[in-house]
Amino acid sequence: MTNRIRYVLEDIVPPVLRDSSLFRAAASMAWGSHVADLARFRERAAFLTDEEYEALYRKHPRVHEDTDNSDACIAAITADIAGMSAVDVGCGTGALLRRVREARPELKALAGVDFVIDPELKDEGIRYFAAKVETLPFPDKAFDTVICTHVIEHIVDYRAAIAELRRVARRRLIIVVPREREYRYTFNPHVNFFPYPHSFLRAMMPVPDAHLIREIGRDIYYREDFSA
Repeated sequence: MTNRIRYVLEDIVPPVLRDSSLFRAAASMAWGSHVADLARFRERAAFLTDEEYEALYRKHPRVHEDTDNSDACIAAITADIAGMSAVDVGCGTGALLRRVREARPELKALAGVDFVIDPELKDEGIRYFAAKVETLPFPDKAFDTVICTHVIEHIVDYRAAIAELRRVARRRLIIVVPREREYRYTFNPHVNFFPYPHSFLRAMMPVPDAHLIREIGRDIYYREDFSA
């Protein structure tokens, strides 16, 4: 349902309307002043303090209670995990990790990272860490597989985040981002936008030879491999 709504808003509604005060007024009927708050958040993204960034996300309503990943993306992720350890960076509620644990019970170590971790979030066999993507609290090559889904679009300094993801990956890195265009008024706090797979490849430069990129629904699925 979310993807159908996104298709209409991003591909059918023309930009001249999406960026207009008329669209803002219509969107505000559903989300009130938060729509304007999101627009100001993007305008000031390069100057936000950590406190302002966190405050916006605490206020932002969750569209999906569990995970932003479709079943097709989750199936691809679980099938592509290499080695015996994996970390989900930007794990949110831990829903994806629980799906991974169910699909891949042979994995010996699972971890989740988010900049805010609910103190009550506890899952057997999964360790959770509160940290920013740009400064992960792990040594080099700490995990066989590093997973990062629906996160890069939120990070202002996305190149620093990608460098950290690569640093802690021993064998494989999996990234999923939404395929979307930028508009002035949206229902999300994204600051980076990737309308096509090649748009995301530019963010991943230098792109290694051992990589895969494809579209899954309205998401871009990226995987790269490292020498063991």
